[in-house]
Amino acid sequence: MNLDHPQARAEPAADDALPLEVRRSAVHGDGAFATRGLARGSRVGVYAGRRYGPGELVDACWDNALTYLFGLSDGTCIDGREGGNATRHINHSCAPNCAAVEVTAEDGTVDIVIHTLRRVRAGEELFIDYALDIGEQSPEAYLCRCGSRRCRGTMARDVEASADPEAGAAATAGAEPEAAQGLPPARPSHPPHSPA
Repeated sequence: MNLDHPQARAEPAADDALPLEVRRSAVHGDGAFATRGLARGSRVGVYAGRRYGPGELVDACWDNALTYLFGLSDGTCIDGREGGNATRHINHSCAPNCAAVEVTAEDGTVDIVIHTLRRVRAGEELFIDYALDIGEQSPEAYLCRCGSRRCRGTMARDVEASADPEAGAAATAGAEPEAAQGLPPARPSHPPHSPA
């Protein structure tokens, strides 16, 4: 199959009812696109993949690897590359139409749930703001290609907004769907590096 063709391709998924399909993205590689119109606050799906405990990924080799990592507040990490579903193809935008939030399941497991922030049209690409926590690394190492008018030029977290909690809260006020309000935002992770 020609992957440069915009036609959808089959993507293994734990939930065949996900309202998205994977196609080539104008922003980056493959993207996730809505298969039907989605209202504001609609659940897109649960981010799936292999779970790693705290510290288990440090020794992995990530040189030039495409990663699908989500770091969670409990110190675990989900790798969508292994056992993941189509939500792993949701690309970054500085003006996202979706948000990823942590939700604690009945068994105590922390999951990542993707919700829409606004109405999304059928065929529209789905985006979240990766807001990567890159520590002391340069934001230029994580260039953004979203092309939105609000593009900050990097997929890294907006340091100015995160340093001022009131500014950050004001910037996101009303942005999260009711189902996600009050829940901690989830952020994809960049590969961990072994200490030198």
